[in-house]
Parts: sequence; C-alpha cells; structure tokens
Amino acid sequence: RCQRWVENCRRADLEDKTPDQLNKHYRLCAKHFETSMICRSSPYRTVLRDNAVPTIFDLTSHLNNPHSRHRKRIKELSEDEIRTLKQQKIDEAFERKQATQESNENNEQNVVSEEGGEEQEEKAVPLTLEERENKDYLKSLFEILILMGKQNIPLDGHNVDELPEGIFTSDNFQALLEYRINGGDEVLRKRFEMTAVNLEYCSKTQQKQMLEICENCVREETLREVRDSHFFSIVTDEVVDIAGEEHLPVLVRFVWGDDCSNLREEFIGFLPYEADPEILAVKFHATITEKWGLNMEYCRGQAYIVSSGFASKMKVVATRLLEKYPQAVYTLCSTCALNVWLAKSVPVVGVSIALGTIEEVCCLFNQSPQLLGELDNTISALFQDNDKKGNELKKICRSQWTGRHDTFEVLVDLLQALVLCLDAVSSDLSVRWNNFIVGRAFVLSSALTDFDFIVTIVIMKNVLSFTRAFGKNLQGQTSDVFFATGSLTAVLHSLNEVMENIEVYHEFWFEEATNLATKLDVQIKLPGKFRRAQQGNFDPDMTSENYYKEILKQHLKALKCLSLVPSVMGQLKFNTSEEHHADMFKNDLPNPDTLSAELHCWRIKWKHRGKDIELPATIYEALHLPDIKFFPNVYALLKVLCLLPVL
Repeated sequence: RCQRWVENCRRADLEDKTPDQLNKHYRLCAKHFETSMICRSSPYRTVLRDNAVPTIFDLTSHLNNPHSRHRKRIKELSEDEIRTLKQQKIDEAFERKQATQESNENNEQNVVSEEGGEEQEEKAVPLTLEERENKDYLKSLFEILILMGKQNIPLDGHNVDELPEGIFTSDNFQALLEYRINGGDEVLRKRFEMTAVNLEYCSKTQQKQMLEICENCVREETLREVRDSHFFSIVTDEVVDIAGEEHLPVLVRFVWGDDCSNLREEFIGFLPYEADPEILAVKFHATITEKWGLNMEYCRGQAYIVSSGFASKMKVVATRLLEKYPQAVYTLCSTCALNVWLAKSVPVVGVSIALGTIEEVCCLFNQSPQLLGELDNTISALFQDNDKKGNELKKICRSQWTGRHDTFEVLVDLLQALVLCLDAVSSDLSVRWNNFIVGRAFVLSSALTDFDFIVTIVIMKNVLSFTRAFGKNLQGQTSDVFFATGSLTAVLHSLNEVMENIEVYHEFWFEEATNLATKLDVQIKLPGKFRRAQQGNFDPDMTSENYYKEILKQHLKALKCLSLVPSVMGQLKFNTSEEHHADMFKNDLPNPDTLSAELHCWRIKWKHRGKDIELPATIYEALHLPDIKFFPNVYALLKVLCLLPVL
C-alpha cells in the first residue's frame, strides 16, 4: 500500500524508501483522500480505513505558480532529533494546558450566579499537580500494556517455581516498564526512583484492573458499531480453558461502514461455560442482551463450533434462542466443514474420542518436520504400486487435513501408515527422537489400534459420504449454495434409505472395519451392532421430527433468497420467486409493500443488461453496485443474507 501511495503522489524520489522510512519521516494531507476512506465514526480515534489509497491530486495547478516549483522537502530526522521534537511538543502542550487552566480559574472566580452571587457556576475542576502526575503515570502504563497486547506478549514472565530460591526476576510487564524508565520516561522515573529494586512496580491486581478497562473499551467500541449496523449474527468457537475454567469464546458477525458493505466478524468476549444447558442458555442470553446491550430482535443467525461433548448442550442454547427469536436462523459456520460439524454434533462418546485422537495425531506430526519425513517414507513404502495415491496422501499430511470434508476417508487411507510410523518411533532405541515424541507416539499408536476407534472411523466415513458433496456445495460459491438447497431432499432420501436397511449396511461396514483391523493385527472385539445402545441417550426433545423440520425449512428459506444474486438469477433463466422466500425477512425491509414491484425491476435490469456487462457472482459484489441504493428492499435483503454464518 505504501508503494501505491508513492506512485499516486508521483514522487519518484521516494520509490527507494522502505515503508518504515516513509511512515516515520513523511506525511500526506487528508485532502488527498476520498471522504469514504476516512473513518470518523469512532469517538476514540480518527483513522484511515485499512484499504485507503490517496486518489485526489491536482497535478497541473503548480505549473502556473512559480513559487511552488521549489517545494521544501521533509528533512529526514535522526532518532535524537525526533526525541527532542517530541519533548518540545509535550512541553508546549503542557504550557498551553496550564495557561488554559489558569484562565479558567480566573473566569470561575469572576462568574457569579444571577440569584445574588451566593453560588458560583459549576465548572470543570482543574487537575491538581498530583492528579496530573497520576494521569501521566497511568498513560505510560497503558501504553506499555497496549504494546504488549498488540505484539501478543504475555504479562507474566518466568514461573516463580522454576527460579532458584532468593533470585528475583521481573515479569514481562515490569521488564518493559524498567526498559522505558532507562529510555528516558521521566514520569515513570520520578514515580519509582526511590523504590526497592526487588519490588513490583505494578502489581498483578493493578494489571488485571487495567486489562479489564482495555477489554471493556475495545468491546464497547465494537458493540457500538454492531448497534449502528442493526443486524448481526452470533458465532461461538471451541470451548477454551482459562485459569482452569472452561469458557466459550463469543463472536459477532455484522456488516459495517459508511456504505454498509464491509462484512466483519469480531470477538467480543468469553462466557463462563455451564454444565447445565438450561442455565447456560439463560446466562448466554443475559450476557448478550443485558451485559453487552445487544438487541436480539436484530439477530439473524447463530452458529456454534464445539466438539461433540458440548454439541448437545449448544443445541439447547440454539433452541431457547429460536423460541424467543425465530429469525435467528440456526446454521453451521463457514469455517467448519459440514461433515466435521456433523461429526462433532453426534452425542456418542466413541465419536468424541475418535475426533480428539485425530486432532492429537495431526498436532504431533505438525510439530516435527522430522516426524513428517518419517511418515513420508512409510507412505512411499506402502504405496509403491500407486505413486499417485502416495504423493496425494503426502501432500494432504502437510495440510490441516482434520478439517476437510473427507477427513474420515483420508484417515482410513492413512491409518496403516500412521500406525507403522508411530510404532517405529516408539520402539526406536537410538537418541534420534526426544522422550516427548517417543511417549506420545506410543500412546497414539495404542489409540489408533483400538477396535472401537477403527469401527467408529469406518462408520463415520461411510455415513458422511452421503453428505460430502452437499457440504462442499453448501460452503462453495453463491450459486453452489443456492442449488445445494435443492439437492438436500435427495441427500435426506439416501440417508432414510440407509436407516431403513441399516442391518444390511452394517454388515458391509463392519466387514470393512474387520478387514482394516486384520491388516493392522488388531484383535476383533465388540462384533455385531456397534454402540447401538447409545441411541437411548438422545434427548427426545432435541430430536423431535417437527422441531428439526421447522429449523430446516427456515434455513432453506433463508438460503433460497440467494436467488437475488444476479449470477444465480441468470442460471435460473431469470424465472425466480424471491417474494415467497423473503417473507421471513419482511419486517427487516424499509418498504415491504413495494417488494414485488422492486424485485420485478431487479430481474428486468439484469435480464436486459448490455452484452459487455457481467452478472455479479456474490452478495459482496451485488452490495457494491453503484445503483444498489435504488433498490432499497433488495439492498436490505442482501445485507441480512450476508450475515448468515454459513456463507
């Protein structure tokens, strides 16, 4: 972006400067930027947008002005000169502030109330010297804290338990604070010059309070932007452990900006996880509405990415929110493949264990390039007669293959190679591998050769093969998503056919699992109907046909509205019926009574377009059309659709 700025400014003399030099020594006037490139909505800062580029230049006026031909160039300053200038500006600002305060004090003394001068008019009380010193001190502390946050540096440093007795080592925060004092920060130096060297300058309690202030400030700014944009979706990520307690990361997805066309997904906080799903649902709703102040009437989507141990509880949360807010469509999330999401949603212990084992195996191999090389050699030896398949598996092993649509198929193909490789590492008596890798290899090899695990992954591979293509389309291009909604009936028909003939399918799947176990010299156990008794653990309220049918209908109706995207309209020969599907968003439209006529104009516009005009292929492209504001209902529908977490 620096390069583009230089090119647009026609400054050939700056082309060899680095971005750091340009940022430190040169400035560009705001008048060279379009107003849409400048963000002034925040009360905390006025900044350029991330994609801002200067475009407004008058490159001819200087030709008529002889004085402008000899412009002064900005002198590149040394570090000492920069420090001196900064100090001068600080001193000048302080003097101006003092003069203003003295003037205010004089004015306050002369101001008398109209009732006889008994009471003075209330004015802002000027800061005392002690208060000003405290304010400057806090400013320095927060600057250090924010720097550490931006650089992802933890406040803690060495673990006290690991240090020899009698040795004091400061944490990261105090180390940076000391560095700043040594660098010339007079405010901090005056505060701590008489303090003992082994005393904490800023206690853990103070650091925690400062973190809470920063957290609330950042969250409130994000929430203000969400409120300004009205509509939003709620997304949660995997449960994380913080100080020994489980927490649920909560994110909000919304469209924001002067032209309402910037899709954002922002983290807004952690919610303590509750074992009781009903309590979790109440606290989840209370936190979003009461603590964070969001109006759930504007929520248009909800998605939860959790492992199978938590999936059934999050379904309760989704259900309770849907009961209160029917338009908060429950979908999967675009960052998680449909098949992985379905696997995590299965309330069966064996599946949960299998998913955890797969993640651990992938993590171990990704930690060690040497271990990946060993796996490559094992794959080459096993697939000597099929180099193409072997090379494909090697490539997959170097990616995040646990998040693919065909994760279980890949695992079945890789299982023998993984077991042989881990066995070789765990039994290697040389010093080639460290104790950690040898120990993990032994544990994971035992987990992979458990017959429960083998049966589970074979069943999951076969069951999820029916939804693999559908999932890819559902999370593909806009047109793929629209047409995927029409293919769901066929997918459900196939799954019903499997359920009706489960005994036959089970024989085939169990035979496949038995053959794989035999190849790995694994003892066959638990024959017959594998974990069929687990079906009794399903919550009947969460699996009722009517409930899921209504959720499914709602989800499909929302996705059917994607026919508003011109490229989808074109594939349907402009014979679409968005009015019927848009009913669920009727209250979100500025002029619902004119929707039918407006959609007709929208179809005609694209049906009779010029030959050289391409049809926009995504919601994002449609939102950026120059004349989109002439279709206010279409514009509103596209903005709401953009929020659905599945897209």
